[in-house]
Amino acid sequence: MTLPAEETSTNNSNNPVISTYHRRGWFTEKLLSAFPAFESPNFRRYFPGQVVSMIGTWIQMVAQGWLVLEITGSAFDVGLAAAASTLPTLFFSLPGGVVVDRYSRRTILLWTQSAAMLLAFVLGLFTISGMVTIEIILLLSFLLGCVNALNVPALQAFLSEIVEREHLPSAIAMNSAIYNGSRVIGPAIAGMLIAATGTGSAFLVNGFSFLAVILSLLGMKGREKAVAPFIHQNPLQAISEGVRYAWNHPVIRTCIFYIAVVAIFSWSYVTMLPVIAKQTFLMDASGMGYLYGVSGLGSVVGTVLLSIYSSKIDRLIFVAGGSILFSIALIGFTLTTFLPLALLFLFFGGFGLVAAVATLSATIQSTVDDRFRGRVMSLYMMIFMGFMPLGNLEIGYLSEHFGTGFAIRISCVVTLLAAITLMAFSSRIRRAYSSYKEL
Repeated sequence: MTLPAEETSTNNSNNPVISTYHRRGWFTEKLLSAFPAFESPNFRRYFPGQVVSMIGTWIQMVAQGWLVLEITGSAFDVGLAAAASTLPTLFFSLPGGVVVDRYSRRTILLWTQSAAMLLAFVLGLFTISGMVTIEIILLLSFLLGCVNALNVPALQAFLSEIVEREHLPSAIAMNSAIYNGSRVIGPAIAGMLIAATGTGSAFLVNGFSFLAVILSLLGMKGREKAVAPFIHQNPLQAISEGVRYAWNHPVIRTCIFYIAVVAIFSWSYVTMLPVIAKQTFLMDASGMGYLYGVSGLGSVVGTVLLSIYSSKIDRLIFVAGGSILFSIALIGFTLTTFLPLALLFLFFGGFGLVAAVATLSATIQSTVDDRFRGRVMSLYMMIFMGFMPLGNLEIGYLSEHFGTGFAIRISCVVTLLAAITLMAFSSRIRRAYSSYKEL
């Protein structure tokens, strides 16, 4: 049995959307067949605004890592600054999920995007004025993490409002493609900005980029779905109910356990790319942008293929296979100093990791009950982003004491073991899921 593609299959014989294909050109028909999320007018409005905003976000992420490295010269501090921006997710995501299930998700996103824009401007002004310190960076990173603890589950749940349920895997894949496509463009722009005008201008550019997604949200039309079935329920009871639902659901429980491994041992390699660029390949800020860009390009390819084949793949096997590819590629990346070969390994590493992560998210979104969507996605993102500080601190510590290559290889071995375990237990998980649906 394929998980959970069969839930998204529908009879399209009487579907007016599908019937309009005959009135479209061949290219448009093929394009919408591959990326059905674009059937939704609101998704078409959302997409370009989010692209611009995420490019700005990656500009800031790269510039911040470079700035911290310039200020302190410490790989551990680079990891610490990255951890500060994700640590609040560990504490505030579950209450954030209750808010997401109770109130307008578009309104929540308008507030969170505006707050993130303000923080970017503040960091930019501190940097340009020469007053920035590592303490200021850590404080602003922590505040941004608090904003994201509400923004991320709201955004994940909002996708279900702007596309049809059967198109959710495609929307999630394209949303992941936005994030990772921005890794191609954003770091390259960041490198040029840092080289030309300094890191402060990079933060200001990110601040202005939020205007694009805010305008996209304001331009969306249509009635929002009802999201408050438990408006008078005690918040702690609502959180407990959501956690209990996720624990009892065999597929969601598996995905959440697996994403914990990814958050700690897989994703953290990204925070070490400035260190690798500077110390291994003797690159400047522009060269660092190339490393991020190649990794992001591989990620885009992985998510695009997921969108095209989302209804045809065995998702658990796809997750395991992507993780295995990532692990082997990143181990190869750390063992070579020949730049073209290193870039090739980095491409396949990005491809494998993000294909696995996007598949995990799509699997949850396709199986979760709408009543619990905000709380389940907040739990998923709490584990994913909240455990990242552990990974950032772990890889920063190991890099400081044993070398960055060794630290990445240790993480890849753990990821590889988790992927093999998932493959070994995939049949048992499918049987448990079939029994769960019959209850």
